[in-house]
Amino acid sequence: MTQQEMRAVPPFVLPGEAAALRSDAERLLDGVELARAKAMEPAAGTVFLAGRVAQRVFAAELMAVSAADLAAAYGCPRCGAGPELGHGRPGYTYRGAPLPMALSLSRAGGWTLLAAVVDAAVETRLGIDIEDPSRTGFDGFDALALAPAERLALRDLTADLLPAARARLWARKEAWLKMIGEGLRTAPSSVDVLERAGLRDLGPAETGLPAYLAAAVALSGPGQAAGSGGSGSS
Repeated sequence: MTQQEMRAVPPFVLPGEAAALRSDAERLLDGVELARAKAMEPAAGTVFLAGRVAQRVFAAELMAVSAADLAAAYGCPRCGAGPELGHGRPGYTYRGAPLPMALSLSRAGGWTLLAAVVDAAVETRLGIDIEDPSRTGFDGFDALALAPAERLALRDLTADLLPAARARLWARKEAWLKMIGEGLRTAPSSVDVLERAGLRDLGPAETGLPAYLAAAVALSGPGQAAGSGGSGSS
């Protein structure tokens, strides 16, 4: 079984953390990542930088190399790859050579979850997602997000159980769509994730996340027919 590594990064809680983060970002991140953060509203830019710094440090520690020696190498099924690309399937090079690693990142409720497969084959695809049940209660969620079989599976749940059940399905759906490289370019309601090989729920003991957050991971690799493309990240 392929070993999946995970790390949860908590929300900012202390004064001055954002300033320290930006200093780390200037030291560790590439110009395309810094430019993307600068184009965002300040709070969103800080969250973006936090994810990128955490992901780079995570990858470096797993490979026992210096984070400062990594260079971002993102790939997008539609846009291609190159040093100027700041979105798509995450990856890094180390002194010019690609790291043999599949990566994915997700955020919800202020938390960030990182996932990696080390020594991954080139065709390995990984998708991770976390969701906050409080964000699933709007009118029309089921019609927008769920396939017919999924709506049927939730039909008899009481109102107090629905948010967590919806979040579980949404996390599974996003993880799967990231893994195949489509993201939300594919209508979520067209994808049934009740039962799919390579897709599973994650509990807090495995992720380090608070128990109220739903989490899922999707993985494909050699010999698995899970789709094409790459895992998404932001």
